[in-house]
Amino acid sequence: MSHLAVALDPFGWHPAAWRRSTFDPTAGLRADHWVRLARQAQSGLLDFVTFEDAPGLQSSRYEAVDTRTDQVRGRLDAVLVAARLAPLTQGLGLVPTASTTFAEPFHVSTAIATLDFVSDGRAGWRPQVHGRAEDARLFGLRSLPPWSPSALTPETQAVIRSLFAEAQDVVEVVRWLWDSWEDDAVIRDPGTGRFLDRDRLHHVDFTGEYFSVKGPSITPRPPQGQPPVIALAHARVPYEFAARSADVVLVTPADTEDAARIVAEVRAAEADVGRSLPPLLVFADLLTFLDTDSGTAEARRAELDELDGQPLSSDAAIRATTATQLAEELEAWERTGIAGFRLRPGEVAVDLSRITDQLVPLLQSRGTFRRSYTGSTLREQLGLTRPANRYVVLGGAARTPSPRPGQTPEDPS
Repeated sequence: MSHLAVALDPFGWHPAAWRRSTFDPTAGLRADHWVRLARQAQSGLLDFVTFEDAPGLQSSRYEAVDTRTDQVRGRLDAVLVAARLAPLTQGLGLVPTASTTFAEPFHVSTAIATLDFVSDGRAGWRPQVHGRAEDARLFGLRSLPPWSPSALTPETQAVIRSLFAEAQDVVEVVRWLWDSWEDDAVIRDPGTGRFLDRDRLHHVDFTGEYFSVKGPSITPRPPQGQPPVIALAHARVPYEFAARSADVVLVTPADTEDAARIVAEVRAAEADVGRSLPPLLVFADLLTFLDTDSGTAEARRAELDELDGQPLSSDAAIRATTATQLAEELEAWERTGIAGFRLRPGEVAVDLSRITDQLVPLLQSRGTFRRSYTGSTLREQLGLTRPANRYVVLGGAARTPSPRPGQTPEDPS
């Protein structure tokens, strides 16, 4: 297995996991709990862990806030959690979610760049579109129409396309902000009294349909140059967003045949948008319950379903199985072009350790997973080279991101 990651949740991806958990119900709001989970992931030599975040409360409904009081509600800021874990972990990539709909690109760029510094080059970013009308009302800066994924009208589809177009702008501008300091912009010469070479700082000077950014960043270029951008995608529009903007795309196949189909669709999206970055690394998401036999794993899932009052549903395929059976399935999916996997532990108190202590050693014994961290940065761990600074490539001249149709970038001259 080339790459393996885990989507961390304080109790697990089953909404009733907190009711069976050995962890204190308030654990998700404590730093020591997140440290424990991250170190467990690190013990399995995982490429990275992701942290969920959103502008509104969790909900059992994608398009709206529900009224349930028997599921976990409330969370800590994902970027701040990752920053807390950075000095307490080694080797493990830290990938928080930050919104492209409600977060300012300038703030995102400095936050992820700061995380890259404090983690010595292990930061990533999962940009996420947020389209709930209730979330928009929390901010009061814009309005979004109510909609349902089961009834996508032409008007709703237009809104979705607009949100992903905005997300593309956000990621592009964040990338230019990361490059707005050249690598050698900071001189730090006490003898001459020169700390900074202003000629090596560049204005982004971007004006688009959704926002404007002057730049440069207040944070020097991150250690990785460009921390990896990791996007979750389920359909053509987000596949195209990932093809334009991301380094890794997380997809949700149902089985081996579906995995092959999705990989082909991702590659087609790359060709259609004229991707200039290296080919996307395609990771498959799976929600997992691991046990000594599949019957026991299914029984544990069924018990959680009963506590929750309904069967578990997920955008990702659900597997209640053994480590051996899961390893065989992962290897079959890898042959379709899947480069890695992000596993979502159904019950984190049980399944995270079974991923690191059972699945990983099994993959290692098969020769399909590493026995030590091979890179000092997340980019290196993923096999991605450190990109050259865009302004240096352009001869030092301050340039703007390539506009989409309808955008008007300002002339920096």
